[in-house]
Amino acid sequence: MRIVTRPDFDGVVCAMLIRATEPIDQPIKWVAPNDMQKGRVVINGDDIIANLPYHENCALWFDHHYTNRIDRPFQGLFRIAPSAAGIVCEYYRDRLPRDYCELITATDKIDSADLNLDEILHPEKYPYIILSMTIFSNESSEEPYWNHVVDLLGEQGILSILSDPEVEQRCRQVMQNNQRYKALLSENTIINGEVSITDFRDLDKMPDGNRFLIYSMFPESTVNVKIGFENPTRDRVVVKVGHSILNRKCQVNVGQLLSQFEGGGHRGAGACRFDTAKADDFIPKIVDALIQNEPNEST
Repeated sequence: MRIVTRPDFDGVVCAMLIRATEPIDQPIKWVAPNDMQKGRVVINGDDIIANLPYHENCALWFDHHYTNRIDRPFQGLFRIAPSAAGIVCEYYRDRLPRDYCELITATDKIDSADLNLDEILHPEKYPYIILSMTIFSNESSEEPYWNHVVDLLGEQGILSILSDPEVEQRCRQVMQNNQRYKALLSENTIINGEVSITDFRDLDKMPDGNRFLIYSMFPESTVNVKIGFENPTRDRVVVKVGHSILNRKCQVNVGQLLSQFEGGGHRGAGACRFDTAKADDFIPKIVDALIQNEPNEST
């Protein structure tokens, strides 16, 4: 039996909870949502998928993303919720070896971006927030660290985890990266109406950093569009969109919007990835919809 999940904090917590209750005998399969959407992932009959789009071959499926809803019977649990980890915890509540309420509360807060200004500017003061920021890359070379955090969450409390040498080093790296990232955001962001547009395509690599910083830097904006190349060959573009968590006036369902451009996500945040040749068509349409700021909910 295998866990298939995505490499973010929510996915890491999902993996820990599932492994605590199911007879997992294979390494965790870390997958980007777009790879699932494009059918690039082979899913087996005993796989448990969490925090990713549904696949008909899986044994169990857990998710909470608006655009991943399905209308067919399945085993597992789906509900629009702050985190997928909360969904997994609900499903396995009677089988979990200990109380994970504190961890789930923190994961809900982080994955739903329910943060205040101090938590954005000083994540080092908030143990779960700084830990979540140490998972900052989708590169496969990071897999040993993702697996390490899964192990730690299953065995130790948050303060012990933060004293782990590798985690401690990562936390220091996060704080250094955030300073550089803030400068890059300032240099590569423009404001159009109430939309902040951060275009990293002039850089050699799309930088990683505190995804909430942009909202503190441009408080007049209600939504941010972040653009970059997905890989060094520059043949794929990634666009990430997020409602401001400090100026909550954006009415656009981001997941619904981006589902029209080979992506998806939540009401307040999502991403899409597409061939570079489509960028001149797709990006202006995405930005224009956000500038218009008209509700686009579908039932």
